[in-house]
Amino acid sequence: MNSSSISYKRHRFPPQIIAHAVWLYVRFNLSLREVGEMLLARGIDVSYETIRRWVIKFGPVIARNLRLSQDRPGDFWHLDEVVVKISGRKYWLWRAVDQHGVVLDEILQPKRDKRAAKRLLRSLIKRLGFIPKRIITDKLRSYGAAKREVAPGLDHWSHKGLNNRAENSHLPFRKRERTMQGHRSPGGLQRFVATHSAIRNCFCVPVSRRSALTIRYHRLEAFDAWNAATRAA
Repeated sequence: MNSSSISYKRHRFPPQIIAHAVWLYVRFNLSLREVGEMLLARGIDVSYETIRRWVIKFGPVIARNLRLSQDRPGDFWHLDEVVVKISGRKYWLWRAVDQHGVVLDEILQPKRDKRAAKRLLRSLIKRLGFIPKRIITDKLRSYGAAKREVAPGLDHWSHKGLNNRAENSHLPFRKRERTMQGHRSPGGLQRFVATHSAIRNCFCVPVSRRSALTIRYHRLEAFDAWNAATRAA
């Protein structure tokens, strides 16, 4: 599938500045006002509210383009869920990562039950187009019940200590959550985590590429992918 071009028409600032502001806000643990201050240091005077609208409008499209350019994910999937609160109400953010730590999908749901686990599994299989060799979860029984209905023959390992990769994938989100000081709505949170994970997948250096030279190459490849994903129509 080809990535879609983005229209920046009727915006006062050029596409490069808009894309750079979105990258600063989503990639790093910066507030909207801090992004505005960094742009002002370069002579670009833009309000934090304008930056917020750019993130909402362009972030999901850029994230979708980045996902289309990703390599095929691994076939060992680690699944986990973490609780979040929105306006005092409890929700569960269900997340799947592969054996390399790449975030495959995130779905915000009000329950922590079999129905929610089934939705995550079905969404993963439909979007990625294949059934993995194995899923690895904690001891939540909902995963086993969902697996029996969605993919009965799928190998399932259920063990608290084996799921550290999925649990560690929550840490960047938790760090970003503290900077954001909460979430306004479930829809807003769902949009943000999808954008945040796609950009993090692109720029985060894999464990297998830790030498100085390979890190440099990875970052150059990441910026090439970013420039392609943010190209103007």
